Amino acid sequence: MQLHPLPAFTDNYIWLLRDGNGRALIVDPGDSAPVLAALADGPPPLAILLTHHHSDHIGGVADLLAHWPALPVYGPDDPRLPATHRIGAGERLRIGDWHWQVLAVPGHTRSHVAYVGQGLLFCGDTLFSLGCGRLFEGTAEQMYASLTRLAALPDDTQVCCAHEYTAANAAFALTVDPDNPALHARATQVRQLRAQGRPTLPVTLALERASNPFLRCHIPALQAAAARWAGGKPGDAVDTFARLRAWKDGFRA
Repeated sequence: MQLHPLPAFTDNYIWLLRDGNGRALIVDPGDSAPVLAALADGPPPLAILLTHHHSDHIGGVADLLAHWPALPVYGPDDPRLPATHRIGAGERLRIGDWHWQVLAVPGHTRSHVAYVGQGLLFCGDTLFSLGCGRLFEGTAEQMYASLTRLAALPDDTQVCCAHEYTAANAAFALTVDPDNPALHARATQVRQLRAQGRPTLPVTLALERASNPFLRCHIPALQAAAARWAGGKPGDAVDTFARLRAWKDGFRA
């Protein structure tokens, strides 16, 4: 099994997973060009997985279907997505030799899903390394529940999110959680990777749990930091998440 993050646009990743025969699974192809280039000399892909309806995640689907008309496209049961196979929470998919579980992770959008299997998590714009997605269609309660659902996966799960936001997220994380040694180590690693022109992804879920402030809203130090920013008293994990997300929305390094 080979996993490749294909850069697209300014900071997107389209994920390409290949089996031993070179057959590929494509995740969130916002642009067809990187995918067509990567698969030019290989067999037809097996399927497309879509996490949510935003154009930078689905914009390349029509062109890919023009090349491979029978290509299955799996996505949430939402008319805004060009899915040929509508899927929902709890479903299990078998695609080639791979098995995937579908998780509902609303918050960034109301119908957002994630796919878990083979030790991988394709989470779209719900969980980022050292960050999380904005709340465009959901509530803080929904998003925090989604992040908690993802955080409960095994430690060695490889987080494959859809944007290279890690360096910017690190600046915010260090502001709100400055005494976290795991975070400092991750920030140093991120600087080194980006200086070499390398992706910061995938990253283990264990490392995210230790360093991502949005997965640490139950920690008193994070609750105190969020309360200081908001000018109020510390709240519970959901309240802390809401404050951190609002803080991050206006944050400039």
